[in-house]
Amino acid sequence: MRIFSDLDELVSAKGEHLGHSDWLELTPRRVCNFAAASSGGPARLAAVEEGAGAWGGSAAGGDIGGPLLLGLLPAMMREIFTVERCGTALNFGLERARFGPPVPVGSRVRGEGELSGAYGVPGGWLVSVRMTVELEGGRLPPACEADTVSLFLV
Repeated sequence: MRIFSDLDELVSAKGEHLGHSDWLELTPRRVCNFAAASSGGPARLAAVEEGAGAWGGSAAGGDIGGPLLLGLLPAMMREIFTVERCGTALNFGLERARFGPPVPVGSRVRGEGELSGAYGVPGGWLVSVRMTVELEGGRLPPACEADTVSLFLV
C-alpha cells in the first residue's frame, strides 16, 4: 500500500507505478453474487453452479465477463494507495476500458495501478489511474485495462 500524505503528494506522482493489489480468487460464489446483483439472473447462476456451456463451459463454470472485472477496480485501488489528508474521494467514472481473453471462473487476479493524470478542478483534483488486471501466472494480454477517474476533494 502506497500512502500519500496529501493531494499535492499524490498529484506529484503522475506517471509513477503505484503498486499492486492483493491476489483475489474469482470464486463461483463471487461470480453468482455479482450476477444476482447485476441482473445476470438465474441463468448465469445456474450456469456457474453447473458448469454449463452457455457461459463458457469450463469445469470451473465458465468465464468472467468484463463488468465484474470493472466492478473490482475500486476495491483494488483502495488496496494500492490511499491519501491521508483528503476530504472525500469519489469514483468519477472511466475514460476507457479494454478486455483481454475470457477469464475462467476460479482464476486469481490482481490490479496494478499507474497514476496517468491529474487535473485541477474547483475544490480538488480529477485523478486518472490506469488499472491493469492481470491473471496469476503472467498470462498476456491482461484480463482488463481501464483508465479510471476519481474525484478527490480537499
